[in-house]
Amino acid sequence: MKNIRVNIVLTVAALAVLAGAVSLAARSSRGQTQSPKTDTRVKPTVLITERGPAAKENASAAFAAAAAQNAVLENELSWKFGGKEQHGWYLYHSLIGRILNAQSDATPTDFAAALAVWQKNKGLSPSGVLDEDSLRAFVSGWQSNRLKNRAYAEPDQLVTAPASDFFDPERVADLRRVERSTYAAYKQMVAAAIADPTLNLAHTPQGELAPAEKYFKIVSAFRSREYQDELRRQSPNAGSAGLAVNSPHSTGRALDFYVGGDPVDTRDANRAIQVKTPVYQWLVRNAERFGFRPYFYEPWHWEYVK
Repeated sequence: MKNIRVNIVLTVAALAVLAGAVSLAARSSRGQTQSPKTDTRVKPTVLITERGPAAKENASAAFAAAAAQNAVLENELSWKFGGKEQHGWYLYHSLIGRILNAQSDATPTDFAAALAVWQKNKGLSPSGVLDEDSLRAFVSGWQSNRLKNRAYAEPDQLVTAPASDFFDPERVADLRRVERSTYAAYKQMVAAAIADPTLNLAHTPQGELAPAEKYFKIVSAFRSREYQDELRRQSPNAGSAGLAVNSPHSTGRALDFYVGGDPVDTRDANRAIQVKTPVYQWLVRNAERFGFRPYFYEPWHWEYVK
């Protein structure tokens, strides 16, 4: 009788998730709506009192429909950021997986189940479907974790890093300045990356990145207001998601690292290359240990928040 009750609950939960996914698909096919919506989101609850293979199989079945919907929305969800139309959340899969504590080999149903737990904790419908509301909650969290103190760096707060630390070894001294504690944390992080054999970074006997090694080299550090204004004039279509007026680079605590592809190109095709590199994946897993947090939209941009 106990197993019968459990199976009934799981069946109801699976049907609830399926209904929610079908409803979401219908809304997605119509595009984003500007009119108020009634809350018809389903809030499934999967009650699992059994353990072992049977329980895992039942849970997987309950979230199968959610996983199928995620497979579509990962590439096709329509949303906006920085005044630009965005498509899907595939570029942020690693960052999302980090928050959900989902392993890289997690199945789609495991991902949906972990997402449902996170959604419930955030007061969202625990459907296991990564819809627009859930994505915006992720974005809000990433943005709130960024550098909050945007005070302009004073000259005595900055150190001039050697050219060997930079992607462009001919970068002039004024563009190689970094806030001193940020630079110290950067060197500690690079040392840890060099020590990780999975990255196979070329390095010197002294434990520095080799001249020929590009990964982890700094592309951009401190940028004066005047220099930032000039960059904006050169890229008038960058939008607010690109070259900010009050850039965190003016604090000296924001660093752009080379993580692959075209160093600072925000086109989706380029970012899709960057988020798949072992270096970016390593940063997602490890950068926070050294005080760095990401700007989710730019895989190369990390801010020292300690």
